[in-house]
Amino acid sequence: MPSSPVLAHEIPTSALAVYGHPDDPEISAGGTLARWARAGATVWELICTKGEKGSQDPNQDPDALAAIRVAETEKAATALGLAGHHHLDYGDGELRDDLEIRGRIVELVRRLKPQVVVCPDPTAVFFGDRYFNHSDHRVTGWATLDAVAPGAGNPHYFPEQLAAGLTVHNVSAVYLSGTLEPNCWVDIGDDIETKIDALFCHESQLTETGEWFREFLRERAEEGGRSAGVRYAEGFRRLTFAV
Repeated sequence: MPSSPVLAHEIPTSALAVYGHPDDPEISAGGTLARWARAGATVWELICTKGEKGSQDPNQDPDALAAIRVAETEKAATALGLAGHHHLDYGDGELRDDLEIRGRIVELVRRLKPQVVVCPDPTAVFFGDRYFNHSDHRVTGWATLDAVAPGAGNPHYFPEQLAAGLTVHNVSAVYLSGTLEPNCWVDIGDDIETKIDALFCHESQLTETGEWFREFLRERAEEGGRSAGVRYAEGFRRLTFAV
């Protein structure tokens, strides 16, 4: 961790958030995405899995749950002010960092041309002695990094996309969320309630919807705020590139 807090005040012109499951963007970076969108950035999200295994009920129909989670994603994206959401529709727990998923992420990056990309930090695995990071989070992080560089910016990667009319694109920065090595924080003081409201759109995943849970989420954001010298913040490991 840096010796002094670094607040990221800049607002990108556009951003793409790439995450494994339908509620991951809100949990990991919802305040930041809301802040950027509110300030005029065009922000999209890409969800890699269907979320069809997000239930402990053995009688839950996976296809029905997948449809519910798309609808919840739409509501959450609207709450955050996003420009749109995209889906790769892989099965939960089935992500692999291979050429297929990298190519699909590269295709969207080349099509949307975001200035920055937000995704999980794949190097963050063990959090204390009671939790380790889901494989879909880790794979999404690695696949996104591989897609950003060198994939999207190099014409020799997935040249069939260029033949179909796309052009290469170089992302200027990647913000890695859920990191154990943050080097910047985003002040989400004006957007903490928007983050929580968006997360609450994922009703199928919530067992607690009362004020207690809202206060718990605020307290989590306060932990980042203490590192950044503000009330509420989200921390990231930011990588910047010359473009």
